[in-house]
Amino acid sequence: MHRVAVLALDGVIPFELSIPSRIFCSATTDDGAPLYEVVTCTVDGGPVRTAADFSISVANDASVLATADTVVIPSPTWTGSLSPEAATALASVRPGTRMVSICLGAYVLAAAGLLNDRPATTHWMHSEEFQARFPRVRVNEDVLFVDDGDVLTSAGAAAGVDLCLHLVRRDHGSAVANVVARRCVVPPWRDGGQAQYVSRPVQEPATATTASAREWALTRLSAVVGLDEWAARAGMSRRTFTRRFRDEVGLSPGQWLTRQRVELARDLLETTELPVDAVAEQAGFGTAAAMRHHLRTAVGTSPLSYRRTFHAS
Repeated sequence: MHRVAVLALDGVIPFELSIPSRIFCSATTDDGAPLYEVVTCTVDGGPVRTAADFSISVANDASVLATADTVVIPSPTWTGSLSPEAATALASVRPGTRMVSICLGAYVLAAAGLLNDRPATTHWMHSEEFQARFPRVRVNEDVLFVDDGDVLTSAGAAAGVDLCLHLVRRDHGSAVANVVARRCVVPPWRDGGQAQYVSRPVQEPATATTASAREWALTRLSAVVGLDEWAARAGMSRRTFTRRFRDEVGLSPGQWLTRQRVELARDLLETTELPVDAVAEQAGFGTAAAMRHHLRTAVGTSPLSYRRTFHAS
């Protein structure tokens, strides 16, 4: 069983501390056997102050980090430096262990040197200060999370849910991740990135949106979706549609459409026996070569390798 250790540091945000347990403990086999064990620890095993008006007690000290397959750092109250005790705790993590941060937990990973010369994200409100403090980190403030293989970082608060679901999907496939999402009553995948949550003037209620046009596109992923026809479905000019789409979703229409097609292709590879060429056609990529390119970009593997790993059989 995959062991996830969650390190609660001083001033931890309770909501973010609870995310790993809620998501990973909801992942089970078809017969109900758990796929993950989640253990929570503090540096010394004693109670830790949270960012709310209460403290928490845990059953473990940081020695459990050395037994973990994945270590998660939820947001602490950042003091500007890593305490010697926390540094010692992180140093005990075995090489090759997957390291994950939620929101300002990225500060901890960066202070430990784990994000040097790597891509990462954190809450958009802190990204500029984070980049100034850790100039060797390649900060991407627009995304909900960054997967750099053995080190993963998420944006603020609920983006930790997105990242943990992504890990379940990466470990066990979309079908298991979708079940977890339904059990937790959250979307299995959120479109766009942090840009859609940055403060901007509120639209008037009567202002048209691209939602209905996106729903229309989802019903015809296997066909050519022309931008002009797509914009017409929303009652907008091509230019207005493109601008409004990016404002609402955080992606261009083309980027969003590719993402939906990749998700459809993944589902077909996992749940059907269709040949790769047929999957590419049904997912709207046209050719297996095009699908292979986009799947490798999205998940880092080929269609056949993905099917071998995640097909139900």
